[in-house]
Amino acid sequence: MTDILRWLFDAKLEFAGGGFLLWREVLGNLFGLLSALGGMRRKVWAWPVGIVGNVLLFTVFMGTVFGAPNPVNLYGQAGRQIMFILVSIYGWYSWQRARKASLGSEGGQAAVEPRWASWPARIGLVVALFAGTALLTPLFKALGSYEPVWADAWIFMGSLLATYGMARGWVEFWLIWVAVDLVGVPLLFSAGYYASAFMYIFYGAFTLTGFFVWWRIQRRKDRSVSVETGFPDPTVSIKDH
Repeated sequence: MTDILRWLFDAKLEFAGGGFLLWREVLGNLFGLLSALGGMRRKVWAWPVGIVGNVLLFTVFMGTVFGAPNPVNLYGQAGRQIMFILVSIYGWYSWQRARKASLGSEGGQAAVEPRWASWPARIGLVVALFAGTALLTPLFKALGSYEPVWADAWIFMGSLLATYGMARGWVEFWLIWVAVDLVGVPLLFSAGYYASAFMYIFYGAFTLTGFFVWWRIQRRKDRSVSVETGFPDPTVSIKDH
């Protein structure tokens, strides 16, 4: 076990000119991608798989603490891995409870039914994203996070809100991830975290796909309610639009 951990912390792929890629960073992002795929399919296992990736990426972004070759610390990126773990525990519990309540304990069933957030919730998400970024920027700057610090704070807040939205089953959470990716790609490239930057590019396309997948599922649910009752679902027309 010790040898495996030593390899995991030290292994890297070196390029000409002194560049390198940490295998921990690659593996952490692959676990994250697998978690996103499970989330799109509404599978409970998406949450624990994501937690494994979060642990790996935390050790990457706190590079100097864990003796990584990259001397750049991204406190927002590292801190959001801890946030991911905490919110993922909440999401894991919520999806398991929702699955048992609506579908029983049969394996292979979707854990959550996608729905639109209410307008107050949407406004709250936008306000929280900008206000949280403004509040965290001076904190991350004081800690010595990589410039531009506001981008690190934006990624942290967006990731927190997107993960919470996924736990609630809100379709809009995918769009928050798109906003995170648009800022995250240039930040990670400039900081030298190339594996994460390329994965963010892929995530951007993937999150758009996930948005349309959940949107179609939600629309089919609306149509089925209308067919069964002969009227639009009042909870959809009033609360969720």
